[in-house]
Amino acid sequence: MAFKIGALAALTGTNAPTIRYYEQIGLLPRADRREGGQRTYGEADVRRLTFIRQCRDFGFSIEHVRDLVGLMGDASRSCTEARDLAQHHLDAVQVKLIELKALERSIAALVASCDTACAGGPGPDCVILGDLGGAASYTVSRRTQRTGI
Repeated sequence: MAFKIGALAALTGTNAPTIRYYEQIGLLPRADRREGGQRTYGEADVRRLTFIRQCRDFGFSIEHVRDLVGLMGDASRSCTEARDLAQHHLDAVQVKLIELKALERSIAALVASCDTACAGGPGPDCVILGDLGGAASYTVSRRTQRTGI
């Protein structure tokens, strides 16, 4: 069965510009063309693009997706390569989670400092705006002393 790019996009949840981009960078093979120059795709393209889409939804980089796609087509390679790549990605996600938790604590401290110091006061006097604006370290020290953060 042959699909036009719009049908392929609908089947895989990927937009047409992304499909063309994946072709351009070699993640998808170049599509066959009809007489009028329209791209046509087959079932193998649907499977491959679905796989690529899933990888991207999991946050794998284009290069990691390229490695995984290559692994799918090479019986001489071990599946432990996929496991190692997934472990590497998991490690990176865990680091990001730690960073996001630290960011969450920092933002919570900003909100708490506003609640303590200036809730409802004039905007220019807001400690959040002062802290985000890089006010003197006195402001940060003052907030730390007030909130214990």
